[in-house]
Amino acid sequence: MSFFFSFKSSALAAAALVCATGAFAQEQVVKIGHSGPLSGPNTFAGRDNDNGVRLAVEELNARKINVGGKTLKFEVVSEDDQCDAKAGVAVAQKFVDTGVRYVMGPYCSGVTIPASREYDKGGTLVSTVGTNPKITEAGYKNLFRIVASDVQAGANMAAYAAKDLKAKKVAVIDDRTAFGQGLADEFAKEAQKLGMTVVGREFTTDKATDFMAILTNIKAKQPEAIFYGGYAPQAAPMARQIKQLGINAKLLGGDTLCSPEMPKLGGDAVDGVVYCAYAGMLMDSDAGAKAFQDKFKKRYGQAPDVYGPFYYDQVMNIGQAMEKTGSVDPAKVGAYMHQNTYKGVMGDYAYDAKGNRVKAPVVVMTFESGKAKPLASY
Repeated sequence: MSFFFSFKSSALAAAALVCATGAFAQEQVVKIGHSGPLSGPNTFAGRDNDNGVRLAVEELNARKINVGGKTLKFEVVSEDDQCDAKAGVAVAQKFVDTGVRYVMGPYCSGVTIPASREYDKGGTLVSTVGTNPKITEAGYKNLFRIVASDVQAGANMAAYAAKDLKAKKVAVIDDRTAFGQGLADEFAKEAQKLGMTVVGREFTTDKATDFMAILTNIKAKQPEAIFYGGYAPQAAPMARQIKQLGINAKLLGGDTLCSPEMPKLGGDAVDGVVYCAYAGMLMDSDAGAKAFQDKFKKRYGQAPDVYGPFYYDQVMNIGQAMEKTGSVDPAKVGAYMHQNTYKGVMGDYAYDAKGNRVKAPVVVMTFESGKAKPLASY
């Protein structure tokens, strides 16, 4: 090999290294963490939420947002919190320690309440679908609830039971989780205000599948409606057992019961029996939402579940806030999100001082032939 060729090759290699280093220097990595149930009975929800985050990140990267002369490169870091408080706090500590300053989740209220303390100490901006009112009562500046709270969902479901179902007597069951109990408490409170009688209050767990004993107790009291505060993996077999026992009552619940998992797990027992308060807008009735649904299905081979679209919206909201503020500082991005409205797939996102979503839409739905059917919006 000649000296000239060797020198030329070395020079080209050095030039290529300089170019690559320069290109790298013009990028700034922004990590978007996702904390959710990636194992266990609520895995379907965790995966759906993760898909929503990843779809938004792909689109933000395609936009090549420039902040401070650098192109933002968004990366997803997803961790399984198992819907368990201890695991969720460990995930929060890991995210904070590794420099993740934006987190989508947690999914479960019982995880969000303790984990949010760790995120606040670490200066991390958190966007949760946890609905328990306690979540936003702690006063953390950079915590956002991206859906309706239990107060909104529970109250609207009670209003529907009183005005549309004409229920006079209701029974209430909850799974003792922060989410389930909080939602059931709000429903019971509003039901009594509206003149309905709560004839029974029963408890189970988020691991149970046999509800025969508590449903037998409830049957004797002849309620027109049974409200369940909990998740689809328990609500679906509960609907089956309501049918088996011949209980003539509707099964009501929050948005977790609006999941496509309900008819998958509960079969025809959910049709015309299960009524749920979906904390969102009707996707099929809005052109933009319908287009998103089609895009999501093309990307992942299935339609989004309950919360995937909200996670997508909030990641896009964060990206826009970075672009508008010219900063990736969570404090500046959070301040912008508090002061400005973002129009997303699932409606307008505006937040009060505590981080609650203002005027979050709620739609009451049931199931017909295994598919969700909207009945009323609030």
